[in-house]
Amino acid sequence: MIGSAVQNLITLTDTIFLGRVGKIELGAIGLVGVFYLMIASIGYSFSKAGQIMVARRVGSKKLDEIGPIYYSMLAFALSLALVLFLFMQFGASFFFGLFINNKDIYTACIAYLDYRSFGIFFSYAGVIIVALYTGVARTQVIIYNAVVLGIVNTILNYGLIYGKWGFPEMGIAGAGLASTVSEGIAFSVFIVYMVWDKKNRLYGLFKFPRIDLTIIKLQLKLSTPIVLQSVVGMGSWFIFFVIVEDMGETELAISNIMRAVYLLFMIPCWGFASSVNTLVSNLIGKNKLEEVFWVTTQTAILCFSVTMICALALFLFPDIILRIGTDNPDLIEQSLRLTGVLTAILALFSVGAIFFNGLVGTGATNQALMLQIVCVVFYLIYIYVVVHLIGCSLETAWMAEFYYWIISLATSVWYLWSARWKNIKV
Repeated sequence: MIGSAVQNLITLTDTIFLGRVGKIELGAIGLVGVFYLMIASIGYSFSKAGQIMVARRVGSKKLDEIGPIYYSMLAFALSLALVLFLFMQFGASFFFGLFINNKDIYTACIAYLDYRSFGIFFSYAGVIIVALYTGVARTQVIIYNAVVLGIVNTILNYGLIYGKWGFPEMGIAGAGLASTVSEGIAFSVFIVYMVWDKKNRLYGLFKFPRIDLTIIKLQLKLSTPIVLQSVVGMGSWFIFFVIVEDMGETELAISNIMRAVYLLFMIPCWGFASSVNTLVSNLIGKNKLEEVFWVTTQTAILCFSVTMICALALFLFPDIILRIGTDNPDLIEQSLRLTGVLTAILALFSVGAIFFNGLVGTGATNQALMLQIVCVVFYLIYIYVVVHLIGCSLETAWMAEFYYWIISLATSVWYLWSARWKNIKV
């Protein structure tokens, strides 16, 4: 759960601190935070292909093939990180200028990204290591990494945003720098652990790196639809916040508070979703195809139960939970009306995301992409109509997430049940 939510945790921490600075900073971190999550999700989605391939090799007991898969993944991920870093450094100002009308929010977004963009290299290399350890079902190191990252990011955020402990007062730019430095330090934990971990010798990780273009081509074939799924999904969320920005600073600030709460309660589900990728691929590697739907269903039930237990806090202590995003009492009061909508969204998300990732775990990534495109097209049309054409309330706009997950759940269950994935090779 923790490893799958590292970027969520970073964005959440940034939001918690910047929500105490002002509406501009809170609005900006919502937009640029979602943008960076979209960039980070490209690397994470690419790593999913490697995770599925590693789990398949573990299931079929071909451990010596894991090393070449890992190094091929790493080489491509770092190359991709360089391309996206250059885009953020030289193209982000133009990109944000196309969407953001408020000049103060625009300036704050660029200030954050100027520092945050350097973290993309640590992020992409890190998710490849997460994919390796999740694929072999040995995830303890991910906890160590996330704990270090969380502690360092919290300390540096406090110091660099507010100018404490001798640090310069940098505001939102300090949040970007803090997140990048904390990712770098946390990545060093991965490196130390990998060198210390003797079991890695079984996977051929200490042999001279061999970059296999055939493996990269297979990874690209498998991962390209996953990456596009992520871009389409996160891109639609970015567009949602851009449209909400047109409703006003207050509506954008409220949405960012709810986004912070949403990110928090997403954490259990992303963990189960990552696990079901490994479980499904491992079962197929063992030729236990008949168990795939059953395991996915059991995982969905477990995920729903855990998510709803966590979400009880939103009903019992809404004022306290909403303080994650801000300490402004007026914004908290106005955000209360969205708690019921968010709970309903979480209920559907906790089941829909599991079945969707069970589908991805089978290797049916092209089919999963098509299903997601259907969901996103409806999502964007709905948002545009209710906000721009009808002028509905913020609650009605947020219901887009609810309908999105209804469609995603229905289509994913249908495809898994149809068993059309059984002949896919990865």
